Amino acid sequence: MKYCFLFFSLVILFSLSCKKSVSNSTPVPPVTDTGLYFPPVAGTEWQTTTPASLGWNETALNDVYTYLQQKNTKAFIILKKGRIVTEKYFGSFTADSLWYWASAGKTITAMLVGIEQQEGLLNISDKSSKYLGTGWTSLPQQKEDLITIRNQLTMTTGLDDAVTPDNDCTSPECLVYKADAGTRWAYHNAPYTVLDKVVEAASGTTFNDYFQQKIRNPIGMNGLWLPSGYNNVYYSNARSMARFGLLLLNKGKWNQTAILSDSNYFNAQTNTSQNLNPSYGYLTWLNGKASYMLPTLQFVFSGMLTPNAPAEMFAALGKNDQKIYVVPSQKLVVIRMGESAGNVQLALSSFDNELWGKLKMVIGY
Repeated sequence: MKYCFLFFSLVILFSLSCKKSVSNSTPVPPVTDTGLYFPPVAGTEWQTTTPASLGWNETALNDVYTYLQQKNTKAFIILKKGRIVTEKYFGSFTADSLWYWASAGKTITAMLVGIEQQEGLLNISDKSSKYLGTGWTSLPQQKEDLITIRNQLTMTTGLDDAVTPDNDCTSPECLVYKADAGTRWAYHNAPYTVLDKVVEAASGTTFNDYFQQKIRNPIGMNGLWLPSGYNNVYYSNARSMARFGLLLLNKGKWNQTAILSDSNYFNAQTNTSQNLNPSYGYLTWLNGKASYMLPTLQFVFSGMLTPNAPAEMFAALGKNDQKIYVVPSQKLVVIRMGESAGNVQLALSSFDNELWGKLKMVIGY
């Protein structure tokens, strides 16, 4: 997928809505009862802490920077308890530069669906056709009626992900029967993408507007969803990605403001959602499970998704190694934006395990 051609129009749109992000070190105010710091929604302030104060291995951290530069990284941020421990930009990329999230944006969509459910606008057990209309696929009606919003969230629609050369195609003729909904896991972009239309039908507003009202503006992100072929792709600066990671770390709550207050939904999003791929929640990847499946493959691999990372880690992962890693017990959020680090299997690559092998030497978990 080509993203960079959108940058010029994106910068124009952002000029109306973005907040400038720069690093500031300020005195530490009282924290919330979670022990987490949250940067103000407005302005450029974001408190920092140092690797030395955390007892981290700074020599090993410098090795991480070298590795990241070699792996085509543009931005890298680590938050500890919400404060910035390190924030690095490579080449001409800066704190104000914009980049695409690719499939890491799926995790935003999952949270938006949860917000709609808590507002009574939908139920994830509803048939998708309630919001998309009958005939949104080419399936016989009785088979289409088996597909629910939950199936779209868990990649279990049963639609054939290999029927056309374009896995992203959302036209009904591209959405054909492979198996009954809930009986087959396949990483299929098209059924995910039409969740945008579900959100719009349930909310009565555009996907961008609903996202801005419910997540982006309340937590101080910048960014915008832009069409790219059949897809809807999110662009922002790296700090906005870090803000969303901090929201995930605090289970859908920004400081004392509940963004997603339905704890049952959040727990379901960040835990095994079906028994076919234990390492997948609601559009969110999970570490520490006994097995996992990968995009494009129908093979079950034994072991953890990222053995070098803490078992409890969950993540929003996107093509070309866009990453939001969240480690709850360590109160860590790790962000990576950039070009492909190489050896990529869509959202997943050996980069994840290599990076966490190096971070283990830094943090000492």
